[in-house]
Amino acid sequence: MATKFPEAPRVGMVSLGCPKNLVDSERILTKLRSDGYAMSPDYAGADVVLVNTCGFLDSAKEESLEAIGEAIAENGRVIVTGCFGKEAEIIRARFPNVLAVTGAHQYEEVVGAVHQAAPMPPNAFLNLVPEGGLKLTPRHYSYLKISEGCNHRCAFCIIPSIRGDLVSRRPDAILREAEKLVEAGTKELLVISQDTSAYGVDIRREPRMWKGELVVPHMTDLARELGKIAPWVRLHYVYPYPHVDQVIPLMAEGLVLPYLDIPFQHASPRILRSMKRPANEAKVLERLKSWRAICPDITIRSSFVVGFPGETEEDFQYLLDWLDEAQLDRVGAFRFEPVEGAQANAFEGHVPEEVKEERYARVMERTAAISAAKLQSKVGRTLEVIIDTVEGEGATGRSQADAPEIDGEVHLRDAGHLKQGDIVRVEIEEADEHDLYGVPLT
Repeated sequence: MATKFPEAPRVGMVSLGCPKNLVDSERILTKLRSDGYAMSPDYAGADVVLVNTCGFLDSAKEESLEAIGEAIAENGRVIVTGCFGKEAEIIRARFPNVLAVTGAHQYEEVVGAVHQAAPMPPNAFLNLVPEGGLKLTPRHYSYLKISEGCNHRCAFCIIPSIRGDLVSRRPDAILREAEKLVEAGTKELLVISQDTSAYGVDIRREPRMWKGELVVPHMTDLARELGKIAPWVRLHYVYPYPHVDQVIPLMAEGLVLPYLDIPFQHASPRILRSMKRPANEAKVLERLKSWRAICPDITIRSSFVVGFPGETEEDFQYLLDWLDEAQLDRVGAFRFEPVEGAQANAFEGHVPEEVKEERYARVMERTAAISAAKLQSKVGRTLEVIIDTVEGEGATGRSQADAPEIDGEVHLRDAGHLKQGDIVRVEIEEADEHDLYGVPLT
């Protein structure tokens, strides 16, 4: 008679916020799967539901509260974790029946809470984890977190109070994880942290052995080694320190994708100083020209805050003029939003909401025109594209200039023979403000 093993408890997950939170969710699920738990794709089939929250902005906190409320209504057995977990009293005041509340990257605490809420039955024969761990992204791309926390104290940000100061991972551990991800099918590694450029400053004197050679914990050295492992390596959240210049030749050599995600936040020197960010915007323009001279295909994406306290029309016009000169490829903008605990809340000169909206519309209109011109210049060129989805005879992918979820896409005709994760050469036939259209050459 065959042995019948008891069913493992099933865990559901709602993951909110940025890719760094997504990586935390993947780590939690991987640990729970290794402990024998099964995963549930819906509320109904879950013995307990995890809600990984975002607490960066008040609007994100409200979204997190809505998600917690939905999980309680649909399932009833809910554990809350993530950035908003630091404000447990707010969560418990709204939802006194949550089973547990833990903070950001408190993996042991949240896993322990799951064990307590939905104990594993004895002798569960379910300890199976796929190579590379459990993922919440498609198989062909993976987020690779290289550090936690941040040493900056920007006036609008509360991340250091949530996630603490910079703590870098060992380079050999990062490279080992990257290798496992690629062996499991990853084609594109998206390197993330709170401040990728600062990687290793806390452990700079601790090089580690990898493949018979010492690897220094530094962004440039790590990027070079990652480029030997994965076909595509994309750098996110890059603070424009001087040593970023050293990464550009790696892009020209093809070791790292010619793509930099740099959150400039503003251009007005006065507002940058008020934000407590670097204020030498003229030097940034010089460096952009230098980077483009070394690597002509480099894509620069950035984000900007409009309506920061004290921002005048002159400051905002300075930003628009700077954007005209900088000619950034991809731009996102955010209206300033007070966040409990941020220094900027106490600043004078808060900008009226209707002015924020008007400035937001103007900056998006200006950058959309720049993006459209940039994309139009790619018509007639042949670009490498990674395939995300294939439907019928069409496919959708991304060029080296496009990160998933935040940038544009490349839409292909006559592409039914392709598979998700393929990297193909594509002739670009058309373009609009955000996307490209073309046909594969294979």
